[in-house]
Amino acid sequence: MASITSQCWSDICELHKKTAVCKDWFLSLKKCAAAVALSVSLISGLPGSQWLGPAHASTTPALPDVSVLISGPPIKDPGALLRYALPINNKAIREVQKPLEDITDSLKIAGLKALDSVERNTRQASRALKEGKTMIVSGLAKSKADHGIELLNKLEAGLGELQQIVEDRNRDDVFPKQKELLNYVGGVEEDMVDGFPYEVPEEYQNMPLLKGRATVDMKVKVKDNPNLEECVFRIVLDGYNAPVTSGNFIDLVERHFYDGMEIQRADGFVVQTGDPEGPAEGFIDPSTEKTRTVPLEIMVDGEKAPFYGETLEELGLYKAQTRLPFNAFGTMAMAREEFDNNSGSSQVFWLLKESELTPSNANILDGRYAVFGYVTQNEDFLADLKVGDVIESIQVVSGIDNLVNPSYKIAG
Repeated sequence: MASITSQCWSDICELHKKTAVCKDWFLSLKKCAAAVALSVSLISGLPGSQWLGPAHASTTPALPDVSVLISGPPIKDPGALLRYALPINNKAIREVQKPLEDITDSLKIAGLKALDSVERNTRQASRALKEGKTMIVSGLAKSKADHGIELLNKLEAGLGELQQIVEDRNRDDVFPKQKELLNYVGGVEEDMVDGFPYEVPEEYQNMPLLKGRATVDMKVKVKDNPNLEECVFRIVLDGYNAPVTSGNFIDLVERHFYDGMEIQRADGFVVQTGDPEGPAEGFIDPSTEKTRTVPLEIMVDGEKAPFYGETLEELGLYKAQTRLPFNAFGTMAMAREEFDNNSGSSQVFWLLKESELTPSNANILDGRYAVFGYVTQNEDFLADLKVGDVIESIQVVSGIDNLVNPSYKIAG
């Protein structure tokens, strides 16, 4: 078992100073000890140190720099993360969205007292919709305006229904209605996106690209678990922020690449799969007989297009916030070799657990691995998966029309 040396401790502190969070990070001796312990595992190659590389790769990761904390509580809800990740800038719809999302916190209040807070949230959202409807409608893409207006009408009616639920003191009916209304909000926001917002770099333009979003259902057969025999995980892939990574994955889905594949890693921090049988650690393209790889692809808040091929640390963007952060339970990302940024192919993982070095909004994974989606339904069951559980199928539910250059349609 490795132990901390004074030099190791000095190196760790220097890395934290580099990102201006050393003082904040070591808030307590307990947290400090936990952070150091995990740092050692990352440096030393002890169990757990390779869980983000290919499942059978032999790598010894270096300790990454730590992203800086941002103000305010982190957003951990996958639906909210996806809504805020859309390439839109319409304040009026965000002012409707925020109080509806705040209902989640309101429902943490015990008993019927929660409904008083829910009522304030509902009134705030209703007022924001009434005052901002003209601005919201003007923000809709022309080709999607009719659909967006239809959703706005449903949203307005639904807010009235939520108000009635509160007045009737039916606490149990609040959450389903909240989810329905936020789905309407998300739909309106997607209808504000007019085409694909940027050009993918020329060297990647001929690869499968997801220019928009797609939804897939992953059905897993669970072994040796009397409480769960099978489960369907719904996953939303975000091609607006990771078109190359998402396009590669959905292309493999359409090839049925993952069907029948086992879960290959489940260690409490991540669930991982995607390593095919045989010596190859990725997808061998039949047309080239070579491993198809994708570049590291990271979208940063405030940027119009992703960065490719370099981590944010390598770019010197230590304080940058990624558009798709590792905040949500079930965040989906592309695995790769530690020292080869552009080695991602078919192996993917889902993050399960926050640790002292992977808290939301200050995550050492952000900017080092390409997030391209979130599990939005049944994500909690990811923690029940074990090595050997079988992916029976992954099927596209919607968004296949957003895939361009689909290589699965090419014979061979």
